This record gives sequence, structure tokens and C-alpha cells, in this order.
Amino acid sequence: MMRRLGLILGAIAMALLGGAAAADNYRAPRNALGQPDLQGVWNTHFILPMEARPDMPSLTLPEAEATEFARKLNVEAGKLAIFAQDPEVAEIRSDPSRSNLAIVRGQRRTRQVVQPADGMLPLTRGMRGQMRFIEQLLRTQTEPPFPTEGPELRPNWERCVVGWGQPPIASTGDINPRQIVQTRDVVVILTEYGPDLRIIPITDKHGPPLQASALGDAIAHWEGETLVIETIGLPEKDALRPFPTLFVPANAKVIERYTRVSKTELLYQYTVVDPTIYTAPWLAEYSLYRTDKPIFEFACHEGNYSLPNILAGARRQERDKAAATKP
Repeated sequence: MMRRLGLILGAIAMALLGGAAAADNYRAPRNALGQPDLQGVWNTHFILPMEARPDMPSLTLPEAEATEFARKLNVEAGKLAIFAQDPEVAEIRSDPSRSNLAIVRGQRRTRQVVQPADGMLPLTRGMRGQMRFIEQLLRTQTEPPFPTEGPELRPNWERCVVGWGQPPIASTGDINPRQIVQTRDVVVILTEYGPDLRIIPITDKHGPPLQASALGDAIAHWEGETLVIETIGLPEKDALRPFPTLFVPANAKVIERYTRVSKTELLYQYTVVDPTIYTAPWLAEYSLYRTDKPIFEFACHEGNYSLPNILAGARRQERDKAAATKP
């Protein structure tokens, strides 16, 4: 079943890529191993929703309209209640330098999801309801909607065990360069925001079941011009990905596709395969662009104060609630 879905998704991706790539007949330069050369640092810095919005069903926009739509998205991002306790965050989230939508093969895009054509994730009815509930909490509450009983169920990204390199990489709102290094046996992807380092073997078989990695068990192979990465075994406590909202359960398979479509543009396509969450294959995409700037240290680390403060605050709220209900 998983393999059949993977083939379907690959066909969708190739169909979408083919129409644009065939126009300029671009073929990536080869490295010493004869592989398409994806090496270097590739960057994102734009604002891009996951799904089609009711006020924006179109996938693409002309430049003037794209600028105005991006301005609206930035203002909305700065007003999320989840950031309200830090007076500087609203300004950061509405960063004026992130002034436009993503460009994919010359077109300004309004969303990441390109299949289905309506731009909506094919969620089950129950999961669609959960997504609406979670997004409402993010808009109206100042605390993330995660359990507070103990550290075990809190997401890894909250205390910087992972950053925005956990597959699939759906968050694009901040500058988040990726460095790719290729060898005969592995592909290495370093994401600055984390930092997250993935050393991915080029093979057709996953390794033996071991203690789960926060970055999952990934393997890679080449399909013509495209590097395909399949990841399983991601942590259940990281199933909910906010900003934008995406569900990636532990039993899901993540499929990522990297295709160089010009000298400076690297197309990134991805999907999550899990029939208990998604009722049909789907595909999302955006492009990264070549930069000559290096990767820098990202100074967040798992010894920060966030987690103990969150749990201590929860215990205080419980004591206050108990005291208030005493006769």
C-alpha cells in the first residue's frame, strides 16, 4: 500500500514538474559521481500558507496582488495570541523583510498544497475538525495546546531537540537555509534553524528498528533529476506541527523530493502518507534559492528554561484552581 501511494505521488510530482521544466529543458550539472549536483546552501525567506484560504482560491497571483496578499498574511501572523506574551514577537512575526509570497518556477504562489487542485489537505472529517480546533487555540490562547503532565509528551521542538529541519519542512516564514552535501553513499542535509543534521543513506531499505530519532529513519534514492527521501519512525509527540498546521503521526511515511530546476532554484516537494489521517494522496511544494551566505550557528539548545517554566506554570495554575474551588 505504501509503495503504491509512493508511486502515485511520484507520478503527480513528475506531472507537475514536467510542464514547467520541459519548457526550458533544464538539466542539472553533474557532480563527480554523475549525480545531479544539489550541493550548496539554499534559502527560503517568504510567507506561504499551507492550504488555500477562502479569500484566496487561486494558486498564483500577479506581482502587485501578491505583495498585497503577503502584507495581509504578515499582519495576521503578528496578531496570533500564542505570541502575545512577548511584546517583541508580533513585530518579528510581521517581519517587513518577508514582504512577498514564494516564487516557484517564476510564479508567485499563494499556498504550498498543489494537489488536490483545490489546495486543501485531504484530511478525514475528524482530523479536519481537530485542525480547526487547534488553529482556533493558536489564535486565541497564549499557551500551546500540548499536555502539561510532564516532559515526556511535550514536543521536541519546544526545547530545541529539533528545529525546522524535521521532515517535512513546512515552516517557511523565517530565514531557514539548508546546506546539502552529497557523497556516494549518503546525502547530508543541514538545516540552520535547529540546527538539524540529517545523514541519509542512499539505499532502498530502512535500518533495523532502534530507539526513535527525532528526525526519523530516512533513506534516499535518485529518480532521474530528483533526489527522493523517504522517512518513517518520527516521534508521536511531534505529530502536530504548527505554523502552518500539519499532522505527521508516528506511523506515517514522509516523502520529500528535491529537484534542481535552474542554476539558482531548487524545488522542494513533499507529502505525508497515512490513510488514518489523509484520505487521498496530496502534494505540497515551494522553492529554495541559491545563496552565497554560509550557515550560522543557531543558539537554541535543550538546556533552555522553557520546559521547566512551562511545567512549573501548569502546577501553579492547578494549585490556584484547587484553592479557588475550596468551600
